[in-house]
Amino acid sequence: MAGLNKDTPIPTRFVLHGASRVLEVEFDDGKVFRLPFEHMRVHSPSAEVRGHGVGQEVLQVGKKDVTIVQLVPVGNYGVQPTFSDGHSTGIYSWDILYDLGANQDTLWQAYLAQLEAAGASRDPADAGGAAAPAGQGHACGHDHGHSHGHGVPSEPAITEVRRGTRS
Repeated sequence: MAGLNKDTPIPTRFVLHGASRVLEVEFDDGKVFRLPFEHMRVHSPSAEVRGHGVGQEVLQVGKKDVTIVQLVPVGNYGVQPTFSDGHSTGIYSWDILYDLGANQDTLWQAYLAQLEAAGASRDPADAGGAAAPAGQGHACGHDHGHSHGHGVPSEPAITEVRRGTRS
């Protein structure tokens, strides 16, 4: 799996801000990143978003209002959010989270440029909640466990999680 660099700082605190739709992550090097849920969703490390190789990425459209309904730890290396659109297959290792925060502006501007080039929108009403192929599109032909979020609560039950630092 990508993103298990032993030199990456370790998160010491997670706070889900439901109203502003932001995950705040504090790392043991003192950096604090405020990651919008939409930013996390459209840059999911899942094969459903990234594909299985170069040119198989799928441009995520209509994700402006997405929320995180659940955030669970995965071992000692990451977290796995469930988003309000049912997407739950991305595991965000510590270095993926750190990269999303450290490179947020660059990644976001590239995403907006891709949307514009595709004539697509962040607005769910314009996109119908669908994803648009980027490059060749995602065509692996199998299900990545994408559920549709039926019966998922609209707000996370846990709003703050504190983790210990590196020993």
